[in-house]
Amino acid sequence: MAPSAAAAAASSILLLLLALLHPAAAAAGAARHRHRLGASLRAAPPDASQPPTTFFEVDRPIRPPRGSAGPCSTLLLSGTFGATYGRPPATAAYAPPACLADARARGAGLALAVLEWSADCRGRQFDRIFGVWLSGAELLRSCTAEPRPNGILWSVSRDVTRYAALLAEPGEVAVYLGNLVDKTYTGVYHANLTLHLYFHAASPPPPQQQQQADLILPISRSLPLNDGQWFAIQNSTDVQSKKLAIPSNTYRAVLEVFVSFHSDDEFWYTNPPNDYIQANNLSNVPGNGAFREVVARVDGEVFGAVWPFTVIYTGGVNPLLWRPITGIGSFTLPTYDIDITPFLGKLLDGKEHDFGFGVTDALDVWYIDANLHLWLDHESEKTTGSLLSYDASVLDFNVNSEFSGLDGQFVTSASRHISATGWVKSSYGEVTTSFYQRFSYENSNVFRENGTVQIVNQTIDAKSGIFVKDASSVLLSGEFHEVFPLYLYTGTSDKVGDEYSLDSLVKFGINEKKTSGGKLGFSFSSLQNAQSARGTMRVKKNLVVRGLGKTHQVYKYVGTDGCYFRDVSSRNYTVLFDRSDDSCSKGAYSGASTKLNNQSARRKLLVNKL
Repeated sequence: MAPSAAAAAASSILLLLLALLHPAAAAAGAARHRHRLGASLRAAPPDASQPPTTFFEVDRPIRPPRGSAGPCSTLLLSGTFGATYGRPPATAAYAPPACLADARARGAGLALAVLEWSADCRGRQFDRIFGVWLSGAELLRSCTAEPRPNGILWSVSRDVTRYAALLAEPGEVAVYLGNLVDKTYTGVYHANLTLHLYFHAASPPPPQQQQQADLILPISRSLPLNDGQWFAIQNSTDVQSKKLAIPSNTYRAVLEVFVSFHSDDEFWYTNPPNDYIQANNLSNVPGNGAFREVVARVDGEVFGAVWPFTVIYTGGVNPLLWRPITGIGSFTLPTYDIDITPFLGKLLDGKEHDFGFGVTDALDVWYIDANLHLWLDHESEKTTGSLLSYDASVLDFNVNSEFSGLDGQFVTSASRHISATGWVKSSYGEVTTSFYQRFSYENSNVFRENGTVQIVNQTIDAKSGIFVKDASSVLLSGEFHEVFPLYLYTGTSDKVGDEYSLDSLVKFGINEKKTSGGKLGFSFSSLQNAQSARGTMRVKKNLVVRGLGKTHQVYKYVGTDGCYFRDVSSRNYTVLFDRSDDSCSKGAYSGASTKLNNQSARRKLLVNKL
């Protein structure tokens, strides 16, 4: 289909919109990093009377268990990140803190380990992705906040208790934050990385109830590098992998996957199909449609998948939306667990096996790596096992495409099911483990008004479950269900020369439920985390010259381990209100909503107006 004359005349406006959502990579050596709108309004000198702004991501506070002792705090690394793009990561030798050895000598177990990143920056700068690794295993994937002339402060804390085996051994800490500094983008990031440890007063639980793995094997790139230790997936056929040999006495294995998407795929869920791009003769517009799937393989066979949450970084869509409340998951990007215990029968042969990752329909670039958590049987030298059943159905994928010129609607749906059952025989007996994943996806991508308006409405539904039993009882039965709703509206107008206006509305969130029961007890948790953000801005030469951003977020967590509620709203850099409560009384949560459930009706109304 060739574009009409009117559509052809408007194609430059569509390109302007799409260039904002999918801007070309920065030049001068930053080709793999997305060129973002800088939101410092002017290069005015800082006002000494104004304190730095503190940015934050809303999340449940990490609290030490009752009766635990601590913290014992250790500075792991202090670094300055200026012209660091394409250079080696900052590194520091890691030695287990003395308090960790002292606690072990007393028979006191590790109750909680928290990794804290605290940083400041002043000037103008894009958002930058960064990672933290210990001995090659990634501990944190995060995004920087975008600074202002008077400076900003922010901190990120992540529970790293599951890495207890790594923390107990000497190693090397590596931090990669690729930053570019020039006359326009002057921001230099200064950061401290600190480890906080808390300990049980009583003896640790017996080995069969151990929650943390005995060994963690990194599936990442090795130093030295002039980049992060993640793999860079650059297209749909690119598969990056690493060979590992599994210890012969392993009885449980869980893969933890880190994922982030950038450059042409930073907003993959807004990408139009290739036939639309070709029919309208659009260049430099990312395509391949609006579906992506991370596929995990062992020796070429699919054993799990990740359908990732749509993280919006601190410069995404409209940078003014995320000041000072940042987007969900932007400071602590989520990780994804895949239980591969059923496959141990194929992996316990003493040979190396190839663990690899690819991304369906990927464009440049996805950063992916993983940690393989292994539980070892200290009472035997060798465990045995067998894979009893395995099903990795082909991806069910469909696109309905209708367009005329630059206006159109594309509805994409997909689903997948993966399951496996296997047994492992160890000193704990013969234990059978079943694990499954079920995914569904729907995306409506609408272009209106000669391509100057784009409306995306998407839902990702991901469910996984595990069932573990021995000859006499159910050891564990658990289910993890996540739903990721997203609504995104962007519209450009008032283009004069190299200036234009952009209106935007974003509603997205995480609805999550976890249940677990069995021989070791019962647990339950429910999370509803929703953001609604609206903004306008005037852009000139890729810089925001003026604008407004308003954000409202409601976070509700209820579980057997406690409750947490927070309702917070901001306008530009000012927090309008901030209410929180950690009680489990129903009244604490009343009246707070961002109305994510209204998206479906809104989508139908907008689509009907095409």
